[in-house]
Amino acid sequence: MSDIPKLLIGLGIALVLFGLIWQVGGKFISLGKLPGDIVIKKENTTFYFPIVTSIVISVVLSLLFYIFGRFR
Repeated sequence: MSDIPKLLIGLGIALVLFGLIWQVGGKFISLGKLPGDIVIKKENTTFYFPIVTSIVISVVLSLLFYIFGRFR
């Protein structure tokens, strides 16, 4: 098999696992409502910017890509 099908299969499996973790872990970890996320509520408008959640996801994904890159 060439590299592209392996990559697509790996990404598919990773997305399924990530979705399952998000679905189950969402009950225990309130990802998206961390301290530091910006929420501005006005009369009939709400602005939400999950800055801390974005940083946490970025760090976790960077670590995962680093670990998987070491085994390549």
